Amino acid sequence: MIRYLINKLFYAFITLLGVVTVIFFLFTILPGDPAKMMLGQNQTAEQVEAVKKKYGFDKPLGTQFLYYLNDLSPISFHSNNSEDYTYLSTNKYNPSRLFTIGNVTTVIKTPYLRESFTKQGKKVTEVIGDTIPNTFVLAVSAIFIAISLGIIFGIISALYKDTWIDKTIQILSTFGMSVPSFFSAILFAWLFGFVLHKYTNLEMTGSLYELDDFGEKMTIQWKNLILPAIVLGIRPLAVVIQLMRNSLLEVMNQDYIRTARAKGLSEFQVIKNHAVKNALNPVVTAISGWFASMLAGAVFVEYIFGWNGLGKEIVNALNTLDLPVIMGAVLVIAIVFITINILVDIIYAWLDPRVELS
Repeated sequence: MIRYLINKLFYAFITLLGVVTVIFFLFTILPGDPAKMMLGQNQTAEQVEAVKKKYGFDKPLGTQFLYYLNDLSPISFHSNNSEDYTYLSTNKYNPSRLFTIGNVTTVIKTPYLRESFTKQGKKVTEVIGDTIPNTFVLAVSAIFIAISLGIIFGIISALYKDTWIDKTIQILSTFGMSVPSFFSAILFAWLFGFVLHKYTNLEMTGSLYELDDFGEKMTIQWKNLILPAIVLGIRPLAVVIQLMRNSLLEVMNQDYIRTARAKGLSEFQVIKNHAVKNALNPVVTAISGWFASMLAGAVFVEYIFGWNGLGKEIVNALNTLDLPVIMGAVLVIAIVFITINILVDIIYAWLDPRVELS
């Protein structure tokens, strides 16, 4: 187990380094001057030069990349000269000093994702920290819908194979996989939030936290979670149904299932205690991928429903070319992907003792 985790962490580090490299050079070569984006319309040449010097934009591209790696690294090196970009400023970093050699101080700190171009110097970590909990709640709700209903309908579809029940479930799941999430979001918002609003009491747009009628405090509006969670869960729900059905049908033909029946166990006991657990392996793998991708796939759903999550923040950052926010959000999503993949491998081995972590 320890050797497996060390190997996984090593490959995770290499993957993250690749992601950081790609997003840095991809967004750095985009047209536009970051200094002018930060200053807005009424900037002077002196102000532009001062911002470039402050944020290291006046340095060669390779030097800027090293600065970015230094900002992201938990162990980083900083100049004691207040004129340098890497100066150990407590306003930028949250450091714990290790040692100082000459003009360079080595510290341990939380990764610094820099500051937003458009939010008056607000740190990217704060922007992501304000929005990702809402996206996490939405993703967990959507995947819960997909898991619970998908496993149930997948089992029903397998037990009633080739009947009208099975064919109906298969048609609906195929349709669910075929319809894009943004189209489902528009359709559900219009139908249940507008046409049937009188009966559903649901709104076309809304987030988890909203100001009360007096505009004095934020209150939780759980009803605003219903439509986006259902829309975001439709496609993984359809996938889980198909995987659960096919996996269960395959498992039901195994020798140990016939042995369990020969021992006199009821069909319910055979399915509950033997078949379902072993049929869950491909489902768990699929769910892990869907859960991680929901952080990225929630972009259009959040934007259409006005859900104040990371997806909506990414769209706003793309519209305003707020590059640090985009880069930070992509990096966070990559970390979530890697973390979930490691956890799923461990869960996979727990579900199937024949799988060894190596």
